[in-house]
Amino acid sequence: MATQRSGGAGVTGNMVIAQSGGPTAVINQSLVGAIVEAKKHREIKGIYGSLHGLKGLLEERLCDLRKESPANLERVARTPSSALGSVRKKPTPEDCAKVFEVLRRHDIRFFFYIGGNDSAETTHIINEEARKAGFPIRCFHICKTIDNDLRENDHTPGYGSAARFVAQAFMGDNLDNRSLPGVKINVVMGRHAGFLTAASALARVFPDDGPHLIYLPERPFSMERFIADVQAVYAKHGRCIVAVSEGIADEKGEPIASKFIKETDSHGNVQLSGSGALGDLLAAEVKAKANISRVRADTFGYLQRSFVGVVSPVDAREARQVGVMAVRFAVSGRFESGSTAIRRAPGRAYRTTIERVELAMVAKETRHMPGEFIAPSGNDVTTAFLDYARPLVGELPEIGRLKAVPVARRG
Repeated sequence: MATQRSGGAGVTGNMVIAQSGGPTAVINQSLVGAIVEAKKHREIKGIYGSLHGLKGLLEERLCDLRKESPANLERVARTPSSALGSVRKKPTPEDCAKVFEVLRRHDIRFFFYIGGNDSAETTHIINEEARKAGFPIRCFHICKTIDNDLRENDHTPGYGSAARFVAQAFMGDNLDNRSLPGVKINVVMGRHAGFLTAASALARVFPDDGPHLIYLPERPFSMERFIADVQAVYAKHGRCIVAVSEGIADEKGEPIASKFIKETDSHGNVQLSGSGALGDLLAAEVKAKANISRVRADTFGYLQRSFVGVVSPVDAREARQVGVMAVRFAVSGRFESGSTAIRRAPGRAYRTTIERVELAMVAKETRHMPGEFIAPSGNDVTTAFLDYARPLVGELPEIGRLKAVPVARRG
C-alpha cells in the first residue's frame, strides 16, 4: 500500500489514539499501523496514547508513543490484547468538555478511537460535542470487534482470529467427545450476532463431526425444541456437540442468560460473558429431560478474545490497514470525521478495500447474520456462511482418523 502524503489539509497539531471495549488478538496491529503512518505526515507532530481509553483522557493519563522504538512497536503489534488498556465508558456532555480541556492543553487536533459499536458511538458523541463547542478536532473511529457486528463492514478486525480460536476449540472438543461420548455444550460470545458461534461449523472435517447443533441470537430459542434436537442427534451418533451464542433469546427477544444476570455497563449492555449460568442451565435441562447421563458445558468467555498463537494472517493484515487508512483519511483534508470500514469485492477471489464511512452509520447499532447464512432449521449454518468465513479464518490444522479395519476373530 503506497504512502499518500497529504497536502492542503489545513490542520496541524498532535494526535491521540486510544483503545476501547473488548480486547482482540489484533487490535494492536491497528494501533501500530496508525502510529507508523502518523510519523509519515507533517500535519501530525506529537503522537500520544491515552491509557484506558476515554478514562485516560479524563484523567490526563497520556504516554508519548514517539518514544517507542520501531522494533518494540512491531512486537506490540504481534501481541494480543489492548496495549494501551481499555475501558467501557459512554461520555456525557460534561465528560466531553473535560476531554476538550485536556486536548487543548496538549494541542491535540486528531483523535483516533479503536473499538466496536459502543466505541463508534463514543467517537460520534465526542465529534458532535466538539462541533457544538466549536473545538477543532478530527475524530476517527477505527473498526474492531470479535462479534463482527459493525454496520457498513463486511467483517471487522478481531473476528477472523477469534473465529479461528472457536473453530480450533471445537475441533479439539469434537475429538475429545468422540473418544468419550456424551453431550457437550459450548457457549460462545455473541450478544446480538451469531457470527462467532457460527464459526464453530468450520471445525467439521468428517461427516459425523460436531458441532451437530448451532444456535444463534438471530433465531428464537425454544427449550423444548432444543431438547428434541439433542435427543435426535444423540440417537443418531451416540453423542452430541452443541454451539450456543451467549445472546440466544426467546420468542419475545429476551436473552435467556439475562434471566440470571443483571450486571450492565455504561452503554446499557447486560454482561453476558462473565458467567457460566447459561451453559449450566442448558446442561441441567438436557440431563433432566433428555434422559442422557453424561452432559457437560463450557463457557468460552474471554478466552476467545486475546488467545496467543491463534491469529489469522488475514485478520492481522487488515487490522494494520484500518489503522493506516484512518490516519490517511484524517490528514487528507477531505474529512473531519468518520469510521473505517472493510468492504469485500465481489467474485470468488478474496479481495478487500478500506473505506471511510460516516460515524452515525456505525455508532451503537449492530448488524446481524444474514438470513442466507442460517439454515432453515434454525440450528445450523449454510454453505454460504462457510464460504464467507474461510478466508477470514485461514487454513486450519489437519486432522486424521483411523480406518479401524476390523480384524477377523480367531478360534
